[in-house]
Amino acid sequence: MKTWREMRGFPLAVRLLLVNQLGVNTGFYLLIPYLATHLTDNLGMSAAVVGVVLGVRNLSQQGLFIIGGSAADRLGARGVIIAGCALRTVGFALFALGDGLAVLLAASVLSGLAGALFNPAVRAYLAQEAGERRAEAFALFNVFATTGALIGPLLGSALLLVDFRTSALTAAGIFAVLTVAQALVLPAREVEPGEGGVLADWREVLGNRAFLAFALAMVGMFTLENQLYLLLPEGARQATGWDGAAGLVFLVGTLANLALQMRITRTLKPRGNRVRWIAVGLAVMGLAFLPPALVAGGTSDGPLDALPVLLGALLLYLGVMIASPFVMELIPGFGRPELTGTYFGIFYVVSGVAAAVGNAVVGWAMDAGEHGTEWLPWVCCTAFGLTSAAAVAWLRRSGALPPNPQPTQTVPTGERSAA
Repeated sequence: MKTWREMRGFPLAVRLLLVNQLGVNTGFYLLIPYLATHLTDNLGMSAAVVGVVLGVRNLSQQGLFIIGGSAADRLGARGVIIAGCALRTVGFALFALGDGLAVLLAASVLSGLAGALFNPAVRAYLAQEAGERRAEAFALFNVFATTGALIGPLLGSALLLVDFRTSALTAAGIFAVLTVAQALVLPAREVEPGEGGVLADWREVLGNRAFLAFALAMVGMFTLENQLYLLLPEGARQATGWDGAAGLVFLVGTLANLALQMRITRTLKPRGNRVRWIAVGLAVMGLAFLPPALVAGGTSDGPLDALPVLLGALLLYLGVMIASPFVMELIPGFGRPELTGTYFGIFYVVSGVAAAVGNAVVGWAMDAGEHGTEWLPWVCCTAFGLTSAAAVAWLRRSGALPPNPQPTQTVPTGERSAA
């Protein structure tokens, strides 16, 4: 109930974007986790072809975040958000209606481009609308995103009892509803053309060494968050011998997020430099992998064997709850308000590439840790978290990072108008 009361204290645009993120994650996780199985089992594609289809989707999104961020700054975040959700609708519908490789590749490109458009645009719009309450807004954003990431797979597994086509069309329908809701309700903001061109914007952001150093330091956060879908579920399955144990990882995290996220953010926000809490959160994320490491490689004796893994998942979620809202709050403070979208876009490109390397290292450790060194991937993740925490702490001590961020000021370029 406190979450809903907190939500009602924000403007209508912020409330819509929070519900939008719930729908985005529900629709995404309803479909994408089951796509590879559909391509192999239902369509008979080889593992190599499946890898190409999934890789194209990921590359289209990760590589084009900078486009979405710049478009939000130059064209206005509202239109970019609507266009992204509309493209995701078309892309997911193509997954349902097409069986040929060309159609599936087109669906992958469209769904990836959609994410590249609306992800930085949503965060830029949220930062602008929330003002001095950015940390609380991003904390709520985290709550709704985590809830959608739990609802999506549960709904997807139920719809797959019918068939994959039904699941994909449902996901497309969710994005279609979000597109219409944003077009009807999300307030528009006029944007005047900035001085120079898009390349000048990119040069300005990429020339900000402190920002780039911070983005690279976030490799730990993104790498470890991804282990919620790789290492932790696999550890839960191995510990119990039960495939359903993986779902407990998400259940623990979602319940903790609903109960604690806003309390943590409200408690920490007034207590000292918020960059310090980012470092603390990263350290907690790293230490989360020690309990599972202590029992890695042991024999499965029953459901209780999953407790160290679930404790690790809880600590990981706690670390994310501590760090993530302040990370999102900090990013606009690195530069001009007119480039908020560009900063978010480049942040996700840099961090995404760094995290991809980190995930490759964790994957190598999982393969290498099969004969007496099962603890290796867990300790590797701990090292990532603690290294990122140390990097952020060093940047803070060196004075390279903004202090407690000031609210993003709305550029006086025009009056808001109803959509």
